[in-house]
Amino acid sequence: MGEFLAVAFGFPTALFSFSLLVVAGYWAFVLLGGLDMDLLGAGADADTGAGTGPEDADGPGAGWFAFLGLGGVPGTVVLSLLIPLAWFVSLAGSALLDGPLPRTLVLVVALIAAWAGTRLAVLPLRRVLRRPAEGSLRDFVGLPCVIRTGRVGPDFGQAEVTAPDGSSAIVQVRQPAMDVAVAGDAEGSALTAGSTALIFDFDPAGQFFWVMPHDAAFDRPAR
Repeated sequence: MGEFLAVAFGFPTALFSFSLLVVAGYWAFVLLGGLDMDLLGAGADADTGAGTGPEDADGPGAGWFAFLGLGGVPGTVVLSLLIPLAWFVSLAGSALLDGPLPRTLVLVVALIAAWAGTRLAVLPLRRVLRRPAEGSLRDFVGLPCVIRTGRVGPDFGQAEVTAPDGSSAIVQVRQPAMDVAVAGDAEGSALTAGSTALIFDFDPAGQFFWVMPHDAAFDRPAR
């Protein structure tokens, strides 16, 4: 036992030991219902377009996860895979090798192995988490929304949409170039902050909704 503790709290395993305790404590609170599963922000939502879009932050470290090929799933899931893998590899390597230089190499190998293992695990998880989210987003098609940005164009825009159950969400919206108001158009035809638009389609590739000007008097009745 003493030898195990010496390795677990020695270099380089100690770099991951405290983080592993934090991860274990976090999931214990999740199981007890004391914490939300995605404390660092819903990485999956970055792909769905709900809340924030690619041009916005999606939570602490989301950009780094995406850069490393680990995006598309909640950040807490990524860390819960990355940290235990790095800890286990560094523990095994430290038990076999001794000395500053060999253990420095163990640290490098542990980081690479943890990244590779996490990336392999994230690929199927990304598909599993993405499909239900995309399906729920399609439920917004046909609903009116309220524009929350100063303008809406083919490459920019956000709106607030309220689902039939009363819940609301900020989603990414786009307006076809042919429908964008230009100088001389009738007043009120432009989509600006506070105006009402109709969601008429969902783009799964860009993860945004297509909208067009809409008169609130023609809102679809609540189901």
